[in-house]
Amino acid sequence: MTGGKTDEAKGRVKEAAGALTGNEKLKREGKVDQVVGKAKQKVKKVVDKVKNALG
Repeated sequence: MTGGKTDEAKGRVKEAAGALTGNEKLKREGKVDQVVGKAKQKVKKVVDKVKNALG
């Protein structure tokens, strides 16, 4: 599984490439990848907090 920051960066690249080429599908995929990346980062923070609280 890739990290959240990796997904977010990949999404930015896809979105930019889509904007440059006029490819709306690629732009949308980039935006989705960015949202997924941000969500993964938030989940990881919660998991880390729970681990710290328990251990």
